[in-house]
Amino acid sequence: MHLGTIRTGDGDTRAAVREDSDWILLDAADVGALITDPQWRDRAKTALANPATARVPERDAVLAAPIQRPAKIVCCGLNYHDHIVETGRDIPEYPTLFAKFADTLTDPAADIVIDGSAQVDWEAELVVVMGAPLRRGTREEAETAILGYTVANDISCRDWQARTLQWFQGKAWDGTTPIGPVVVTADTISPSTGLDITCEIDGEVVQRSTTRELVFDAATLAAYVSQFTELSPGDLILTGTPGGVGLGANPPRWLADGQVLTTTIEGIGTLQNTMRITAPDDQGSPA
Repeated sequence: MHLGTIRTGDGDTRAAVREDSDWILLDAADVGALITDPQWRDRAKTALANPATARVPERDAVLAAPIQRPAKIVCCGLNYHDHIVETGRDIPEYPTLFAKFADTLTDPAADIVIDGSAQVDWEAELVVVMGAPLRRGTREEAETAILGYTVANDISCRDWQARTLQWFQGKAWDGTTPIGPVVVTADTISPSTGLDITCEIDGEVVQRSTTRELVFDAATLAAYVSQFTELSPGDLILTGTPGGVGLGANPPRWLADGQVLTTTIEGIGTLQNTMRITAPDDQGSPA
């Protein structure tokens, strides 16, 4: 099943389920709100069976970030073998975690506006979407609690990230983490089979890997995080990025104003975002 959040005008959104080439609108503001109801699947089936339910042709649909206001966004760094190799680090014993705020998220086709960084990097990522509460869960319980998966790009301001040993200030800029375009439910797709993940800049492939390269897979991460904080429906876990980021290039390479960033995961979909970057001047103020 493919779930999405459709912009309906005047700033409003509606959760929707895809049927062939149409989106069937559901009675919830977004996918995150929809799945807080344990009976959401029955509601979706009822809407699909009702010919009077409002529909939006796929060609006319404007997709928003599927989860608009997750309570928790937990991110894992250094989680692909090839990315760890390019950073020169050892395989971690435990996941390296940090958090984001909900207002870092933006739409799958949004412009990414960054005012004040000269080292903007790209990070294609698989996102786990939780569908049920999970507290101190086992790996098997985590698998059951996962609703599905979506795509993100954890765009990072490396100059800010490098100011201290903590990554947070380079990772939590407002409106800089596109997610979407849809949530594909876990009964439809499995990252453990090895989904291709790619990132392109103006059509040039800069990252290409597979989710088989994950050190800690989706269920392992969800179970681990649940040991110290309860996960709820709509919470997100960004699972890390493959090799090929700008920081790992020699010399390092950064995104430039006007470049188009395209992020794709097989079986889920594509984000396409235009960068709008204003770098700081030598005094640290926007130019």
